[in-house]
Amino acid sequence: MAAEIQPKALTRKPVLLQRVEGSQDVVNMAVIVPKEEGVISVSEDRTVRVWLKRDNGQYWPSIYHAMPSPCSCMSFNPETRRLSIGLDNGTISEFILSEDYNKMTPVKNYQAHQSRVTMVLFVLEMEWVLSTGQDKHFTWHCSESGQRLGGYRTNSGPSGLQFDVDTRHVFVGDHSGQVTILKLEQEHCSLVTTIKGHTGGVTALCWDPVHRVLFSGSSDHSVIMWDIGGRKGTAIELQGHNDKVQALSYAPHTRQLISCGGDGGIVVWNMDVQRQETPEWLDSDSCQKCDQPFFWNFKQMWDSKKIGLRQHHCRKCGKAVCGKCSSKRSSIPLMGFEFEVRVCDSCHESITDEERAPTATFHDSKHNIVHVHFDATRGWLLTCGTDKVIKLWDMTPVVS
Repeated sequence: MAAEIQPKALTRKPVLLQRVEGSQDVVNMAVIVPKEEGVISVSEDRTVRVWLKRDNGQYWPSIYHAMPSPCSCMSFNPETRRLSIGLDNGTISEFILSEDYNKMTPVKNYQAHQSRVTMVLFVLEMEWVLSTGQDKHFTWHCSESGQRLGGYRTNSGPSGLQFDVDTRHVFVGDHSGQVTILKLEQEHCSLVTTIKGHTGGVTALCWDPVHRVLFSGSSDHSVIMWDIGGRKGTAIELQGHNDKVQALSYAPHTRQLISCGGDGGIVVWNMDVQRQETPEWLDSDSCQKCDQPFFWNFKQMWDSKKIGLRQHHCRKCGKAVCGKCSSKRSSIPLMGFEFEVRVCDSCHESITDEERAPTATFHDSKHNIVHVHFDATRGWLLTCGTDKVIKLWDMTPVVS
């Protein structure tokens, strides 16, 4: 399995353990069943399936349950075996799975949204069910009574949802590229702040509660690491995909981030390194290296009798430069640029071979990934693709 975007051949790569096939439409979400060789999936074909590994080594459904509407998302709590399923009609349906994963018992339905549920989270510690919908609302319900506790309207359609149990902060990413941070109480919420760094919509969120870091993936092909706990406003950009980032997962024991995208790429980022923020791009009417005017600077062009040049920016120092003064390209992994990017000539000379050492590995899943789930205890990664296939990977060769 050769990587398409890494120039050097990889000596270590994920091992494909199993392909789980049988869904009639896109599998929107799936999870690995802890301590079992099983998978729970929900699909656009309106089915909920629990796949268990049989004696012949293949995964077959032990549960096949048809829902009244396409299944858009899910949340599974292994301790209680509670399965919360978000539907296209705005309903969240809750079930309890039997110990042998051969039966699912209906518990209750929440009329949570006016349209498709985009994300759902069950929080055992608070006995809350959190959800977002295409109706531009975030809501939360009491899982015991089924009562709606509160809600918040976002400016754009929500597409990512994470929750911190210790502080009761909820993170809602939306299609405008913004992440809204709310503080939840029992029956009301308050806006803490909003953060925005993406030029495209937020497509995935991932929260590290130990280091208090939030990761956001976007349709602009990038991942941003937000230092929420450090209170310094640090935002580290990671550039490693050729298409929109679709899903994120985090391995806390090794401090590695797994990002997957529409390009089929699985990128494993080493977050246990001292990364640097990308500089703000500076404004200037002339090249900050050779002082040649840019094409809109008519006065200097007339005074110097020179033709105006196109403006570029060095990705390392942020200075506005002309093409002649930024003819070199270099990767800057500690700034998140695993691919070669434009740098000015002086910065190119200052970058050492050590600074060019990659901090991420690249792998090809050979399908357009829409969702991932990582089982840290076994080092297994589950990927769902637009090809209706679920793949199970042994990630221990690269996540260690």
